[in-house]
Amino acid sequence: MENKNGIGRIGLIALIVSSCIGTGIFGITNAVAAAAAPGPALLAWLFVGFGFLMLVFALNNLSEKRPDLEAGIFSYAGAGFGPMGEFISGWSYWLSAWLGNIAFATMLMSALGTFFPVFSNGQNLTSIIVAIIFCWVLTLLVNSGVETATFINTIGTFFKIIPLVLFIIISIIFFKAGMFTTDFWGHVANNLSKGTETGSVYTQMKGTLLTLIWVFIGVEGASVMGHRAKNRTQAQQATIIGFILLLIIYVMISIIPYGTLTRAQLAAASQPALGNDLKLIVGSWGATIINVGLIVSVIISWLSWTMLVAEDKAMPKVWGKLNAKKAPTASLMITGVLQTIFLFSLLFTEQAYNFAYSLASAAILFSYLFVGLYQMKYSQEHQEWGQWTIGLLLVLFQIACMFLAGWQQVLLVSISFIPGFIIYYQGVRENNRTMSGSEKGTMVVVLAFSLIAIFLIFNGTIAVG
Repeated sequence: MENKNGIGRIGLIALIVSSCIGTGIFGITNAVAAAAAPGPALLAWLFVGFGFLMLVFALNNLSEKRPDLEAGIFSYAGAGFGPMGEFISGWSYWLSAWLGNIAFATMLMSALGTFFPVFSNGQNLTSIIVAIIFCWVLTLLVNSGVETATFINTIGTFFKIIPLVLFIIISIIFFKAGMFTTDFWGHVANNLSKGTETGSVYTQMKGTLLTLIWVFIGVEGASVMGHRAKNRTQAQQATIIGFILLLIIYVMISIIPYGTLTRAQLAAASQPALGNDLKLIVGSWGATIINVGLIVSVIISWLSWTMLVAEDKAMPKVWGKLNAKKAPTASLMITGVLQTIFLFSLLFTEQAYNFAYSLASAAILFSYLFVGLYQMKYSQEHQEWGQWTIGLLLVLFQIACMFLAGWQQVLLVSISFIPGFIIYYQGVRENNRTMSGSEKGTMVVVLAFSLIAIFLIFNGTIAVG
């Protein structure tokens, strides 16, 4: 069905690319170089790119087959696995959203530190107090009914894309093939003393996974663009093209710098890494351009993610209750308080940005896993075996990421379900129903993992930060 007033293919591609590029790309060179040489990093991108392509295929299929499920990707978990599935997916998505805001805060303060020394590296008391003020200003703005207008998103897109394009161009100009290939597979022994890791190709790939997942968080938003497109076919084509463009941009920004700076220099760069990389390549003006773009981009992204409050029907009614401005006050206030507490904890964490985005990446894996599981269930019911295979590959990818890269972070995320299940039980009582045996069994299993996580924290196996 044609929507004459809808957005065309090119417009949709631009929306998808701009909505997915956040702060993660501004810090990616540091994290990837610390974990892997260019060869293993390229292989990691191939693995993660394939996994997220399966996610995009699944979301395209489900948005076409189940257009009635519009409450977010956790609605697929609800359709396939009932209230408990929807709660786990929605809780994980909400957790990932506000942990992502913590990553925004630390990156913003680090960028401000390049202009105002009082902010230092973005982790001192001044930085945290200012970050908390930002958090509550944005929370109150959203609570008063403020929505991101088109012109604000346009400004944000400009300040995201232009610095990244400039970074790519400068990196290509200063690229040296000999430097790029010197230690292509990362086995030079003295890397270990310079903030980088040696080891097998597999080990290096594994070390990059949560970083690569972090920059793709938000790609699921592309699946809900269908109702704004001229037709469903153009929306699906735009989703695939947009994803491929994102992958190309991400690979270029994270891989080309291996030919402009040594791996040790890339790994040692403080956040925001792209600005510090350009400072080494062309001088302070390069860092200034990156950091100005980053500051504007972070503030706009932070506002957008503050608005991402899950409409999870399994939650107590008070969470979704709207005020006169159509904003969920209780949910926003609870999220604001949790962000404030977590920001203070960053005083005791050496790698605040990495810690926050690692937890956000681990949390979102649960939501993506349920997409794959529902893709399999729906496809099996309708005997669509090609789509079922896509769902299976997506499920295997998410499980692999949980075990290979983020098992410690996944266990940390499970601790959040201790208060979460109390809230869930309140929702069950409000809906005047009795929990099923499978719901109780799921709670027992998840809570057992949370107790294991707490034990491993106390015995030092899991390092918090």
